[in-house]
Amino acid sequence: MSSRRHASGDTQPALSAVELTIVGMTCASCANRIERKLNKLDGVTATVNYATEKAQVTFPESVQPGDLLSTVEQAGYAATLPPPARADDRRAAEASPVDESIRAVWRRLLLSAVLTLPVVAMAMIPALQFTYWQWLSLALAVPVVAWGGWQFHRAAWVNLRHGTSTMDTLISLGTLAALGWSVYALVWGTAGTPGMTHPFALTVGRSDGAENIYFEAAAGVTTFMLAGRYFEARAKRRSGAALRALMALGAKDVGVLRDRGDGPVEERIPVGQLAVGMRIVVRPGEKVATDGTVEEGSSAVDASLLTGESVPIEVGPGDPVVGASVNVGGRLVVRATRVGAHTQLAQMARLVEDAQNGKTRAQRLADRISGIFVPLVIALSVATLGFWLVSGASPATASAAAVAVLIIACPCALGLATPTALMVGTGRGAQLGILIKGPEVLESTRRVDTVVLDKTGTVTTGQMSLVHVVAAAGEDADQIMRLAGAVEAASEHPVGRAIAAGARERVGILPPVDGFASVEGLGAHGVVAVGGGSHRVVVGRRQLLEQWSSRVPAELDRALGEARATGGTAVVVGWDGVARGVLVVADTVKPTSAEAITRLRALGLRPALLTGDNEAVARSVAAQVGIEPEAVVADVMPADKVAAVQRMQAQGRVVAMVGDGVNDAAALAQADLGLAMGTGTDVAIEASDLTLVRGDLLVVADAIRLSRRTLGTIQGNLFWAFAYNVAALPLAAAGLLTPMLAGAAMAFSSVFVVSNSLRLRRFRPLAS
Repeated sequence: MSSRRHASGDTQPALSAVELTIVGMTCASCANRIERKLNKLDGVTATVNYATEKAQVTFPESVQPGDLLSTVEQAGYAATLPPPARADDRRAAEASPVDESIRAVWRRLLLSAVLTLPVVAMAMIPALQFTYWQWLSLALAVPVVAWGGWQFHRAAWVNLRHGTSTMDTLISLGTLAALGWSVYALVWGTAGTPGMTHPFALTVGRSDGAENIYFEAAAGVTTFMLAGRYFEARAKRRSGAALRALMALGAKDVGVLRDRGDGPVEERIPVGQLAVGMRIVVRPGEKVATDGTVEEGSSAVDASLLTGESVPIEVGPGDPVVGASVNVGGRLVVRATRVGAHTQLAQMARLVEDAQNGKTRAQRLADRISGIFVPLVIALSVATLGFWLVSGASPATASAAAVAVLIIACPCALGLATPTALMVGTGRGAQLGILIKGPEVLESTRRVDTVVLDKTGTVTTGQMSLVHVVAAAGEDADQIMRLAGAVEAASEHPVGRAIAAGARERVGILPPVDGFASVEGLGAHGVVAVGGGSHRVVVGRRQLLEQWSSRVPAELDRALGEARATGGTAVVVGWDGVARGVLVVADTVKPTSAEAITRLRALGLRPALLTGDNEAVARSVAAQVGIEPEAVVADVMPADKVAAVQRMQAQGRVVAMVGDGVNDAAALAQADLGLAMGTGTDVAIEASDLTLVRGDLLVVADAIRLSRRTLGTIQGNLFWAFAYNVAALPLAAAGLLTPMLAGAAMAFSSVFVVSNSLRLRRFRPLAS
């Protein structure tokens, strides 16, 4: 919980902020109801997010946290305050209850499906209707409706208490009506007669319903809707995975220097025990445990996961370093300046969380329509009952017609509409390397008009490669590569590894090096024997060669300037007191990126480049792939990436973000559609809506095409499912709907929905 005071003056009340965890929501209508209740409190501003099951609340001193909890309880739900924050695992405890909740839904779904299958089979296949089949159907359907559908009945009761209705209300009413009327027909009607069967008589006729049973409708609808809730719960589970993955990036323990009288002694402690001012030791290959300032040593630090900068940063005494960056060079001693919730990593976690909580996901079409459809069906059922009673019909006939209205309105095909299209669409996507996380994701794809691309690891390979060799006049480029590669083959620096790899590819086997030495932040040197002689070879910055009395000629100096202008990293190679050449290393553009940009434009999307790298590098990459200079935003930190996306959204654009690093996670969550390269980090993948397994930009266009196609299929399914209900309701109200006609109509509607969904299997990618 945090507090703040308005900047406009002391007369403004102090406001506190808290994040509540909400329990018991079943649809977006629940979130809206809680939000309205909280906002009615004096001075309270609340935003409730159904997807994350969180409520962001600001409140004045006159309101206590307990008042917020009681208000949520009065709305029919439960809320809990956040646990005390800890340095590294404050989110970990949230995983277990959520996992158990998903497992509970799975158990209900599994048992309900097992019990429902024979009920449906007996109702639809006359050959299976043995002497007492209807009583077996009763025994199997009761636990499905009562126990399997308990969450729907509970939600309907909460809705009733507050004078509202959702699709849960209709599911509960329909299944209970089907079960209740079937029991009436068995016990007091003629449906319980031994040997009773449901013949395939697709005729319209009026009856008192005494011989009609609807166990298959009651059990089937319950099971279908449970399946939908299970897949929805799994999708919602991922909303917190980005935060857990982000916090897991940090170091788990750290070496701390403590004074013991006879000098500093290193001691390993859990990272949660770190305090500001402690001196920590970071060895080559280790993660920096927290934000701090270098006190001793110099090295290259890879902060690409956090900053997006493709080249490791050289640091020395006095330079800042951030937690979770990796030391790729020498030993460092760092004094901690920020720990726990104040580090840049923790701030990024809050960015991701805020972006997710503030992200407005479109409500499902069924829930939107249910606000009108559900009350209308209930009113029609009551009106039907009253009409037949006033018309002089028997109470049994009137009740049969009223119950038929509720039963026929029960969303059988709706239970299949979204899951089947989603399963087929996501299955086809998985075959093509596209992972779609949930149905709510698809609603953004149709409206997207701008696609923002991260540079490092998305448009480019994310790895340093040798791209250019400049030889001085009279020098042999292959010889330069051979000698420089021999020295750098012994180096652990990313630039050195790129040079060695490029040399092997160009000249083959490299000669051995003797007396290798690395000069931190400048380069390396060693003795290389070639052609019967040996040379002291120096590879690195021009300052290092000048220390070895090697003058850099004007032509090589120009090459160094050109490399800097295009964003490359250039090193000078020299031996025997003479600078012989310049090697340029850079993060190279993926071969398919330019074609991918062309295909995105063909879909009506406007591409933009957003990167933490410098302006020169960004513009060079943009020029190579066909992105206009005005669509390039460079030198941005993670918070700036979120701000850049927000600016585009404020301009009325619907933004898709494509990225792969931790630094992209918050922007991926903020964007209307987040697409993560599967070759990237877990944090980016978890914060995104779509994951591209292949890491190929060409797949982005296919992902958007498939998402739009899947969304269109879902909407078509929902339309036909509702159309079936609307068309059948007048027949039910007229008392003309026989059980087999209702069953056949339901079956046809379901078959149509499934068949329409299966068409997604024929989706063909543009990418080859």
